[in-house]
Amino acid sequence: MFDDLPPDLERLRTLRVWHALWLNRIDAKIALLERYEAEADHGRRARPQTPEWVVEVGIGTGKPPLQVHAGTCHMIGSRRRPVSCDEARRLLADGLRACTHCQPDTQLHIIDLADARL
Repeated sequence: MFDDLPPDLERLRTLRVWHALWLNRIDAKIALLERYEAEADHGRRARPQTPEWVVEVGIGTGKPPLQVHAGTCHMIGSRRRPVSCDEARRLLADGLRACTHCQPDTQLHIIDLADARL
């Protein structure tokens, strides 16, 4: 049998201590990474669902609506509020501007709004 371990007791005990220290470091790193994964998983589950439709609102009293966006539009400003599909349609039909990037009027199958504004 091939035995690459030292023959004396003192060096074997030293190796055992050294490996125990490494095992503690490895266990600590595993625990840390498991905690990071659990936190990331909790963050994914706790994240609020993206609204389907968003109204960008202005500044001031009453925060007047400025523009309708799809919920995933990258052009939405920081002042916003989620709206239902029906409210988005109503706002667009009442003349509120539709985002030119995500085109919510097209996504909501509202036809001839662009022609009516010309």
